[in-house]
Amino acid sequence: MGWMVFKIIELYMKRNILLYVLTVIIACASCSSNKKKKDKNIGTNEYEVLTLVPDTVTTYSDFPATVQGEDIIEIRPMVDGYLENIYIPEGATVKKGELLFKIKNPEYEQAAITARAAIKSAVADVNAAQMDLEKVRPLVENEIVSKYELKSAQYTLESKQAALAQAQATLANAQTNVGYTMLRSPQNGAIGSIPYKIGALVSSTTAQPLTTLSNIGNVYAYFSVNEKQLLSFSNKVQGNTLQEKLNKLPSVTLILADGTAYSIKGKLETASGLISTETGTASLKATFPNPLGIIRSGASATVRIPRTSDNALLVPQSASYELQNKRFVRVVKPNNMVFSTAIISQPTNDGQFLIIQSGLAAGNKVVLDGPNLKDSTVIVPKKVDLDSLRRQLK
Repeated sequence: MGWMVFKIIELYMKRNILLYVLTVIIACASCSSNKKKKDKNIGTNEYEVLTLVPDTVTTYSDFPATVQGEDIIEIRPMVDGYLENIYIPEGATVKKGELLFKIKNPEYEQAAITARAAIKSAVADVNAAQMDLEKVRPLVENEIVSKYELKSAQYTLESKQAALAQAQATLANAQTNVGYTMLRSPQNGAIGSIPYKIGALVSSTTAQPLTTLSNIGNVYAYFSVNEKQLLSFSNKVQGNTLQEKLNKLPSVTLILADGTAYSIKGKLETASGLISTETGTASLKATFPNPLGIIRSGASATVRIPRTSDNALLVPQSASYELQNKRFVRVVKPNNMVFSTAIISQPTNDGQFLIIQSGLAAGNKVVLDGPNLKDSTVIVPKKVDLDSLRRQLK
């Protein structure tokens, strides 16, 4: 009996010890969990904040353009005939006076031969008339023949001389026509397409020219701006005339068809002072030097016009969010409380920043992260400057 009592007491004590151990383990686990939770919450209310300061930023606008040479000349035949030879390939660069085409027309060549023969005959007639005059003169002086014979000889000589002059004019005209069969370049430039082949019948009345010649020492990039863009430009740039305003703009860049930028900058000029009633646009042009002939007439390109602002306020695109077609940022008030603020902005060309147009001012602090932050939340600001932010975004 005593032995059983002892066992019961022993079991009871073991049970109490076990309960105590379990209680201690649970308490320790709870403390550890609370400690971990507390550690996890440390710094969760710290957010990066950018203080807005005026900065210099350059944006640009792109306009599709068509490139034309400084001078574009249509090469047309002045005489009728068959295209006998083509001396230059399409797209070739030629010098002034270089032979381009030869037109075959036997009629002009035969006319020149006939004119030369007529000149020889006229020269012989003039010489014969001169001899007759010299033969009659002494006879008149000796009163052997009448003075009328001398006058008649003189008139005959003048008639033959006139015939010679006419023959010479005919030859000159024939040689001019023969010269028209040899077409030479009127200036330096680049040859366009040649729609005719050797043997084709051509004339001065054909619809298509033999080719076009463009002087590409300078090229013009023509582009259009709409009425709203033109008015915005006129309001923002000082000057009494459109050309004066254009002269105050910086140099522009030509983006070629392959996406590369042409190495030489250009200058904006007016192309038309009128707004088209059909399209509602005005035409402008940019002039680019083209000393190496890289840019060809008829090419497509893009004119890039830069615009520099010295007092721009920049906010990272990622720091904003859109709600109901409006864009917002989270602004930190002096008590470190966050509130959403609507802004009107324009993106930079790289798409990383927003240029603030309204809604914010210099000195405002904008939260860079924390997309789920609610209004009136108090945070611990962590200052970030714009230069370091640019380096991070590169």
